[in-house]
Amino acid sequence: MTTGQNNLIIDELLAKYQPVIGKDFYRYRNHVTRVYRNCLLLDQQPGNQDKYAYAAVFHDIGIWTNNTIDYLQPSIAVACEYLAGIGKKDWIAEITLMIYWHHKITRYNRLYKETVEVFRKADWIDVSLGVLAFGATRSRIRENREQLPNLGFHMFLLRKLGKNLLKHPLNPLPMFTR
Repeated sequence: MTTGQNNLIIDELLAKYQPVIGKDFYRYRNHVTRVYRNCLLLDQQPGNQDKYAYAAVFHDIGIWTNNTIDYLQPSIAVACEYLAGIGKKDWIAEITLMIYWHHKITRYNRLYKETVEVFRKADWIDVSLGVLAFGATRSRIRENREQLPNLGFHMFLLRKLGKNLLKHPLNPLPMFTR
């Protein structure tokens, strides 16, 4: 379902969540699409493209659906419900792992290690503003960032993290997994 560098799964799913995401819609859409494109830079297997699209849409969605920065489990729950509803139950475990481990700092080397590791790296490429490239072509990363501007996504996350730090000083980064 890829059209050029855009993906119909991403476009259609995000349109459904636009009312929930609200004013953050375009910044999240651009982040999701950049992460998806980063996946394609790291993995050219056509059979994985749709999996990356679903994981990209759902990986942070709990921020809005559950109004929390502790969003991994809420994001996984939304993804599982959606995938089961469209008859993709056999993808749930793999996409769940992509979402759960996408902030892991060190290499992931367990079940579905290829796709989970690609997705982890793809998100880190975007979160690091391309400083981390994991072998992806820096000019392509830069091109994606130019085509899909940040629109304050990182500042949005920093504000959310700041509020969480004040509420939960002993757990300021609940979305990070080891």
